[in-house]
Amino acid sequence: MSRKPVPAQPGDRSRLEVVFDRPQLLGQVFGHYDQNLVAIENRLGVYIAARGNKLQIEGEAEAAARARDVLTGLYNRIVQGQEIDSGTVEAVIAMSNEPTLDGIIRTDVSQPPPVMIRTRKKTIVPRSATQIRYMEALARDEIIFALGPAGTGKTYVAVAQAVQQLIQGSVERLILSRPAVEAGEKLGFLPGDMKEKVDPYLRPLYDALYDMLPAEQVERRMASGEIEIAPIAFMRGRTLSNAFIILDEAQNTTPMQMKMFLTRFGENSRMVVCGDPRQVDLPDIGKSGLADAVARLDDVRGISMVRFGSADVVRHPLVGKIVDAYEGESQ
Repeated sequence: MSRKPVPAQPGDRSRLEVVFDRPQLLGQVFGHYDQNLVAIENRLGVYIAARGNKLQIEGEAEAAARARDVLTGLYNRIVQGQEIDSGTVEAVIAMSNEPTLDGIIRTDVSQPPPVMIRTRKKTIVPRSATQIRYMEALARDEIIFALGPAGTGKTYVAVAQAVQQLIQGSVERLILSRPAVEAGEKLGFLPGDMKEKVDPYLRPLYDALYDMLPAEQVERRMASGEIEIAPIAFMRGRTLSNAFIILDEAQNTTPMQMKMFLTRFGENSRMVVCGDPRQVDLPDIGKSGLADAVARLDDVRGISMVRFGSADVVRHPLVGKIVDAYEGESQ
């Protein structure tokens, strides 16, 4: 490693050493061409030097401690067989600085996450402290509202939980729905049958499914009716029992549509409502069905409200800054 160390300044810098038992795993911790170490150095303002199974970290005391916890967390995840990518590194860095109201770090990033979701193709682990609470709610509660900006994993994690329960036999069906609403533009006439007309609106749900299951299983389960993807209008008049039901882009429902959807809830079912109350695409909607439901149901026992913020964005770090910029504009 040839990176030049940051000059030490008396009184405000610290030097820590971390020793790992299995040096053969450090290549995965470092990443291709040390890209993970570079990311940690750039984000935390530290310098990391590797010598055998030891890492020396130099930087401001708090930043050096965070870097130590991040590196230990990455190492422990690899020991458990988890894959590490740039998104994981960014998520662990972000989680290392999430204080509670008492100023205490609420997530021990040096340890693998306490909850995860296993599907046929991948294991989903939380990438923010809020995602940990979200996964716990998905496993525990019957109706969950996931609220917050794009890129926080609301729908993706819900689909993963639904697929896991379908595989395990906890539910018999997986039902994915969303309003067929264009995001601020007019697409005009769409050719084809009903499925071909609505598929473009439902594409994000298909993408998540194909990430969780082999393509042939998705097609087979859709053909058998085990997996159903449909616009919210198709839910009217039904009772959805023994099913895992997900409503995506719920902010684009009207209050009457939301009431209709929520009252489809049947025995042995789980329902997840995902949306960003601040990103309504319906013109002249009045009050969004999502905002209306949250106001009415926030204190109802058995219904969980999980609220994500820009700090929970698990896409490129710039996405969180973009969310902050736009939300600050309307505050």
